[in-house]
Amino acid sequence: MRNTFTLLLEDEAATVAMGGTLAKVVQKGAVIFLHGDLGAGKTTLTRGIVQGLGHQGKVKSPTYTLVEPYELELCSVYHFDLYRLGDPEELEYMGIRDYFDPAAICVIEWPEKGEGFIPTPDFNITMQYQGEQRQISIEAGSERGIELLNTLQNDEQLKNN
Repeated sequence: MRNTFTLLLEDEAATVAMGGTLAKVVQKGAVIFLHGDLGAGKTTLTRGIVQGLGHQGKVKSPTYTLVEPYELELCSVYHFDLYRLGDPEELEYMGIRDYFDPAAICVIEWPEKGEGFIPTPDFNITMQYQGEQRQISIEAGSERGIELLNTLQNDEQLKNN
C-alpha cells in the first residue's frame, strides 16, 4: 500500500461523505492536520467526520474560539482552527496537551501555526481546488497513520469512485 491517497471530490456532498468515510477509519482516535487555502473544504470535511461519528447538530469553524469540542457516544472530537493564532505558545496556556488523548480525534486546521506545540499527525490532509471540484490528498504521518490509510484504501465505497 502507498503512504498517500488522492481522490477528487465532486461537490460539498462528496466532501461531507468523504468525512463520513474517514470517521469510520479514525473512530478509535487520531490526529489529523488539514491543509489548504481558505474555502478549500477543510471545515466541510470536518463536518463529515463529526456527523459520521453521530453528531446531529451544526458543525462550525472554531476560528475565534480556537477549539470546538464534540463529546460523542463513540469518542471525543476536537476541531481546532489555528488560523488566527498569534503565537504558538498561546496553545500551551489553553492546555492544548490535554486534548490529545489517544482515544480522541483531533482535527487541526492551519496546523503550521501551532508548530512545536501539537503532536505529529496520523494524517496530513491537503485539500485544493481542481476547477469546480476539490482534490483531497491524505498522507500518513505516523505508523498508526499508515495502518489507518491502509484501511481507508481498502474501503469498498472509495473503490467504487
